[in-house]
Amino acid sequence: MSFMRKLKRLMYKGGAKLGLVQQKSLSSITDDPRIKVPAEEYDRIRKAKRYYQDNLPKVEYWTTAGKQKRDLNSLNVLKSASQALASLMFNERCSIKVNDSKLQNLLDGIFKDNNYYLDQETHLETWIALGSGAIRPYVENDKIKLSWANATEVYPLDANTTKVDQIAISRKLQKVENNTAVYYTLIEFHQWGNLTTDEKGRQYRPYTITNELYRSNDPNVVGENVPLDYIDEYAGLSPSTTFNYLEKPLFAFYRNAGANNKNLVSPLGIGLCDNWFSTVDDINMVHDGFEWEVKTGYRRVSIPRSWVRRQQNMNGHTIPEDQQYFWDPNDAVFVPVNAKNDDTTTAFRDLSINIRNEQYEGAMDFFLRELENDLKLSPGTFTVTPSGVQTATEVVTNNSKTYQTRSSYLTMLEKTIDQLVYAIAELLQNGDLWSDGKARWNGDLDNLVITPDFADGVFVDREAQRSADLQAVQASVMPKIQFIMRNYDLDENEAQKWLQQIQDEQSPTPPDQEMSMFPGEGGVNREQEDNSSSNDAESGSNS
Repeated sequence: MSFMRKLKRLMYKGGAKLGLVQQKSLSSITDDPRIKVPAEEYDRIRKAKRYYQDNLPKVEYWTTAGKQKRDLNSLNVLKSASQALASLMFNERCSIKVNDSKLQNLLDGIFKDNNYYLDQETHLETWIALGSGAIRPYVENDKIKLSWANATEVYPLDANTTKVDQIAISRKLQKVENNTAVYYTLIEFHQWGNLTTDEKGRQYRPYTITNELYRSNDPNVVGENVPLDYIDEYAGLSPSTTFNYLEKPLFAFYRNAGANNKNLVSPLGIGLCDNWFSTVDDINMVHDGFEWEVKTGYRRVSIPRSWVRRQQNMNGHTIPEDQQYFWDPNDAVFVPVNAKNDDTTTAFRDLSINIRNEQYEGAMDFFLRELENDLKLSPGTFTVTPSGVQTATEVVTNNSKTYQTRSSYLTMLEKTIDQLVYAIAELLQNGDLWSDGKARWNGDLDNLVITPDFADGVFVDREAQRSADLQAVQASVMPKIQFIMRNYDLDENEAQKWLQQIQDEQSPTPPDQEMSMFPGEGGVNREQEDNSSSNDAESGSNS
């Protein structure tokens, strides 16, 4: 930190203490009057976050020593279910296409630089678990970067609507000052202004991004408003930036499919298991109970204490206490008990308990099936199906319920991707954001067509598809190049190279004699050549 910045910080602190500087303070972000979402919504989200992070209360139990506590041996089904659904929805094989070649090249470079196709799946998992999320593209050093936010960091400014075009996004940063942890929260507000008409009669709504920084010594309190240059990380950030001719917001918002039944006026989505935490608790209870029974159910045999009596003296010398045992002191199987007159009939007993694995397995299977039904996932998603290994056709049939749920969530993700592409296009069109003052793209947003490809191969029988496509090629109703593109996941240029190589390998002779890639189609095959040669020979001999 520079000397001038330290001096400005000291002057600011002094002015605040003297009352010369009016400081705005917030206990929580929802205390800001611009945010209309009820604070209770974020209590619900924080609960889902605790389950997602497996941060659950300890288990209390009693022993002969009194009340004890231990960690819950849970089965993090919220993490597992969110991860499974996210991987079914989006992965590195997905792609985003637009109907503008220049913008397509720019998008491909931006997504590659930001590792988008891998990061989207990772963040989508968190969004599904908590219910909502956002992406904020921005320009830095003449490159577009992507900033991700989960539901705990996203605050819509409007309620009672599912269309979120005004938002606040928070970022928390922890620093150590004078050996004390200090917490800084940056809040970025995105707001549309009132409809305005310029000198040429063109109407627009100004779009303003406002940055506010707060400082607190308590991680649970937002704290007091301080200047952005209070810390180095935000020293170069502008307090407010206004764009006059934007058509789309500069962020992309995601919410889970389905109505938010916890708060009917909230634009935030409902978390994947928010309605089913009781079932999740039942699963954790069964899993923890079985693990604890295994741990405490090892074999124990009671024996008379006289069987393990000590020999305290030998040849008039006292034997140290830690050397007096004549049996294995590390053996935990035998438990000495007091027995009258060394009564072996009552003192010698097997104290082992039978582990109720069948009962626990049945209970676990019941609750997992109940969760599958709650989450609208196909039977066998979490449980073991009796049919064992399934063919691709059986997967398509049995996964129909999961496919329907996936389709609902994909509809919401597709809207988010559209918003992201529009936001990136807006940044590319604004020359003021680039060092040379020149826009990177000048296309028409109204005519832009965005087509995400979610690679539905998981739900498609690829062998059946390949066989059907091959028959279509043989029937001359599908071009060969389309067959290669569909079944080998190649673009048109690469597929054309494949087709040319195949033709070169099969056609060393003139084109009218080249062999076809597919049987029963065009060309001259070897058998026809042999028959033709033999017929010519017979004709010569007859003449």
